[in-house]
Amino acid sequence: MATILNIETSTNVCSVALSSDSTVLEHHENYDGLSHSTLLSAYVRSALEYVRSREMTVDAVAVSIGPGSYTGLRIGLSEAKGLAFGLQVPLITVGTLQLLAVQTMFSQFSDDMPLFVPMLDARRDEVYTAVYDEALNEILSPQAMILDSHSFSDLRHGNKRLVIAGNGASKAQRIIGSSDDLEYLPDIKPVALDMVALSEKAWREKRFADIAYSTPMYLKEFQATKSRKQLLGS
Repeated sequence: MATILNIETSTNVCSVALSSDSTVLEHHENYDGLSHSTLLSAYVRSALEYVRSREMTVDAVAVSIGPGSYTGLRIGLSEAKGLAFGLQVPLITVGTLQLLAVQTMFSQFSDDMPLFVPMLDARRDEVYTAVYDEALNEILSPQAMILDSHSFSDLRHGNKRLVIAGNGASKAQRIIGSSDDLEYLPDIKPVALDMVALSEKAWREKRFADIAYSTPMYLKEFQATKSRKQLLGS
């Protein structure tokens, strides 16, 4: 089985996990929203030192591709590309919403499996979201969505629960409201530790990304926020 260096920087969490044969050998996480570029480099150096000290090799680099923070995604993908190129190993990209769905599944142990709705906060009433079943089949493809009180109403039938997880869940609860068929898990965050199953599956299926041309999955165009001085014309 491959040894994979997993990188996740799509939100305010910066994390790295080194895995081999479904076992996590080393992992680092920071939830403070500090400088991803500084933290990520340090975490990667630690993982590479672990590999070298045990005379192992890194077989692939995996990175969460988005959607999420524009800056975080750029930092993560740039680091992953540089590593893959320098180590001459394949690059694996993992969808952040799919990663969140897998992480949410790990927290659900009921016999009646719900639909999983990973959700990342965007601007105003907008979120990045998708819907997956228990086999990770896409019920709703990743997209930017403006929430209203009727969001996901077409999926709320047949006593099927929807589990809405991620940092957009609190916004969804405020706008959509609460009911017996909706569960909100706002504290679930995407981390590299939970990328392992997805990155190893991609390795087995030889689903590798183009190191030169891969770009983050932004889902919508970047909109720069003007400073107060710019707004005042000074």
